[in-house]
Amino acid sequence: MLAEIITIGDEILIGQIIDTNSAFIAHELNQIGVSVYQITSVQDERNHILKAFEEAESRADVIIITGGLGPTKDDITKLTLCEYFGDTLVESKEVLEHVEELFKNYISTPISDMNRRQALVPSRATVLKNAYGTAPGMWIKHGGKVFVSLPGVPFEMKSLVQNEVIPRIVEEFHRPFILHRTLITYGVGESAIAEKIEDWENALPPFIRLAYLPNLGKVRLRLTAKGTDKEGIGMAVDEEIRKLHGIIGDIIFGEDQNGALEEVVGKILAKKKYTLATAESCTGGAIAERITSVPGASAYFKGSVVSYATEAKIKVLQVSEKVIKEDSVVSEAVAKAMAQNVKELFNTDFAISTTGNAGPTKGDSDADVGTVYIAIASPSGVYAEKFMMGNHRERIVQKSVNKSFELLQKEILKF
Repeated sequence: MLAEIITIGDEILIGQIIDTNSAFIAHELNQIGVSVYQITSVQDERNHILKAFEEAESRADVIIITGGLGPTKDDITKLTLCEYFGDTLVESKEVLEHVEELFKNYISTPISDMNRRQALVPSRATVLKNAYGTAPGMWIKHGGKVFVSLPGVPFEMKSLVQNEVIPRIVEEFHRPFILHRTLITYGVGESAIAEKIEDWENALPPFIRLAYLPNLGKVRLRLTAKGTDKEGIGMAVDEEIRKLHGIIGDIIFGEDQNGALEEVVGKILAKKKYTLATAESCTGGAIAERITSVPGASAYFKGSVVSYATEAKIKVLQVSEKVIKEDSVVSEAVAKAMAQNVKELFNTDFAISTTGNAGPTKGDSDADVGTVYIAIASPSGVYAEKFMMGNHRERIVQKSVNKSFELLQKEILKF
């Protein structure tokens, strides 16, 4: 079963907003066995929208449209739907009462005739109640196909998809079962992994596909299986993952459903009742930000020192001036001192430190751009490793953050 997603709005095409709606809808559809064939963004222009409708209907069983449902003149989705289906707009008493109730209880400005026009819907549409806004969702059947029109405001769209659209699709369509399992690997590049698992990949059953998803020091390996036998598919994918662990188990750090690596590390720290602190230079607090994005991090994360300037390393972290002069601020010795000292400062079991040159200039060190030292302090001591992270500033930072969590997890699991 196939679906297409059409987003309507000039603001997407000029880069004013990012289309996150399509990603959310595609994920929700995939969970119920509906494959998205294509995602299209079109401008607020009648002919462009009509052409997109026609092409999508020729390929898909369900066409989901977002955007263009506001009360202003540039929101033309409802009118274009009427033209496409040879329909007319009629006033929905249900929607009008809902709009008036929203204005009465939650909106300080008086309701206008323009707002009341939100109650106009194509006569053949089934109204989908938008609990959080004035623009209703609409479900239109046409020649065995279904068109679904949703508001573009993300939180309104998400509620409608989860509470109205997905249940209706499940009820009305027979769908195959789709299973995704995604393993997260760190420390080895995509091509090197592909070489190691080539024989395994070539021997995969025809109903299981593998995709490589590389990103800043990590590679996600997604296995996708599709069929009618849910139990059989699950067992087959379990077996292939077992084989994969036997080949590259040393670089597999978990699965997507287990959460990001900082979540995995956090769970281990919490379970073992260990504590953590960070001392960051070139990463500028990005490690601490990732750690504190996890709910409950206060149970194990005690604090961070962002010692971006050399002076802060000396005065706050008590790194020896002599060591900095002899070894450079970007060095193994300084990274180790930062980790050990921040561990003592916050009285924690573990600590991470980073010092490096993210560019574009060399700063206080002669180290080449992309040079990063990461140190891990643990109950048994401290060690540091040197990495060359490339020459793109943002990538250097993000790769350093990912590598820090990778090294930390390996170290924690020793205890």
